[in-house]
Amino acid sequence: MADPPPVTVFAAASLRGVLEDVTESYDSTLSLSYGGSGTMARQVAAGAPADLVILANTDWMDWLVDQGVVAGESTQAVAGNRLVVIGPAGTMPLGEPGLLPVQLGNGRLAMGQRDAVPAGIYARQWLAASGLWDSLQIQLAETDNVRAALALVARADAPFGIVYASDAAAEARVDVVFAIPPDTHDPITYPATALSPAGADLLAFLMSPATQSRFAVHGFAPPPS
Repeated sequence: MADPPPVTVFAAASLRGVLEDVTESYDSTLSLSYGGSGTMARQVAAGAPADLVILANTDWMDWLVDQGVVAGESTQAVAGNRLVVIGPAGTMPLGEPGLLPVQLGNGRLAMGQRDAVPAGIYARQWLAASGLWDSLQIQLAETDNVRAALALVARADAPFGIVYASDAAAEARVDVVFAIPPDTHDPITYPATALSPAGADLLAFLMSPATQSRFAVHGFAPPPS
C-alpha cells in the first residue's frame, strides 16, 4: 500500500523552528512551506494545495474568508506573540524608544514590509504611536518576511530591527534592546484554518496542551482571548 501524501502546511515565516519542533512527534509526514503571510494567503487563494494555513495576523485570514477560500467559523488562534527591537549581540538596551533615532544614526532599521508583512504592520503602528514614524520611515530596510529582517541584524547589516520575541529567542546573534508595549499596536495573533480533514487533525494536535507548552518554550505567547 502506498504511503499517504504528506500533510501540507503553509505558515508564516515566524513559525519556522517552532513548527519543526512541535511536529517531530506527529504521526504523519508533513510538508512545511514558509513565507510572509500575504504571500502564503495569495498562494492559497490562487489554488496552491494546502491542508492547513497558519498566518501571522487576522487581516490576511479575513481576506481569505472574503475570497471564499476558507470559512470564518473554522479559524482558530494557535498562538500569540510580542514585538521587540533587536540589535546585534552585545548592543546596549535602548531604555526608551525616543533614543532609537539617535542610536540608529545613518543606519537602517530592519522590519517587515509595512503594508504586507504582519510584523511590519505592527511595527509601523508602534512607530506611529511612539511619534517615530515620520523621522524613521526613510531609514527602513523593509523585507518580505520577518525572518529576513532578523537575518539583517544577525549579520550586523542593520544596527537595529523590529521582530517578534520568538524570532529574537531563536537567534543567538541578536539581543533584545527594547520590549515594545503591546498596547501600541494591534494584538499579535496566529490564526489557523484547516482546508482538509488531515489539516483539521494537525490543527487539533497544535491546540493540545502539550503542544501549546512547546510554543511557550519558543517565546510565543498564549493565543489571545
